[in-house]
Amino acid sequence: MNEVRQIRAFAAEEDGVGVVEIILILVVLISLVVLFKSQLTSLVSSLLEKVTSKSNGV
Repeated sequence: MNEVRQIRAFAAEEDGVGVVEIILILVVLISLVVLFKSQLTSLVSSLLEKVTSKSNGV
């Protein structure tokens, strides 16, 4: 019984770490988007232009 309590306590403790990890990952992703905003914008617009031109050909 004592082992079950320890496992539950460990699992409950890990949930807090998961939230912190998710927040850190989101911060890194948002930072990358902010840093490379102009490159991402030009890439997406060029891709959309290609899709539009190819769909007009069909």
